[in-house]
Amino acid sequence: MKTVLCYGDSLTWGSNAETGLRHAYEDRWTSVLQKGLGHGVRVISEGLRGRTTAYDEHLADCDRNGARILPTVLYTHAPLDLVIFMLGANDLKPHIAGTALAAMQGMRRLISLVQVNAMRDGSTEPPPVLVVAPPQLCETADPEFSAMFAGGVEQSKMLASFYADLADESGCGFFDAGSVAKTTPIDGVHLDAENTRAIGRGLEPMVRLMLGL
Repeated sequence: MKTVLCYGDSLTWGSNAETGLRHAYEDRWTSVLQKGLGHGVRVISEGLRGRTTAYDEHLADCDRNGARILPTVLYTHAPLDLVIFMLGANDLKPHIAGTALAAMQGMRRLISLVQVNAMRDGSTEPPPVLVVAPPQLCETADPEFSAMFAGGVEQSKMLASFYADLADESGCGFFDAGSVAKTTPIDGVHLDAENTRAIGRGLEPMVRLMLGL
């Protein structure tokens, strides 16, 4: 049995911009990936709305700093055969960090936590990492989201390039979710059900390759 950890934000949690609630279980990209990979692989969905790569969010009731929580999650689910990161959109909020460069630096920190963390599970090597660039933000008429992510549309266009270079330098896999999915103009950030499912379908070949399936 192979185990894959998917560590992300609201796009992994499955936020539905139309209802403000959560997409049905079968529509979340992690569920689609699980179905595609079959019973020989266990896909763990660790999505939290508002999670950043490595930055504090003081408006939340929970800890959204991905770097602070990651070591606990790694130990919880060890041993792991693959770690997938899809984070960075929330870093683009001006009150968080505001730039794609900051998101890339936070992603670098997450990768390092996996690569240097033995997890005491008997493994001699850390699990491989797959870095996923979230789909680009888009313009929205929603006044709150537009203000919350001011400047984010332009910054989000740089994420895939930054992440691809980072993955190359770190020896990680890379996938651009924007190649298969687009955000909804309802709020400019989240995905409708079809685009959420598309990420799971798009990731399957890369995940199979990295798992040696």
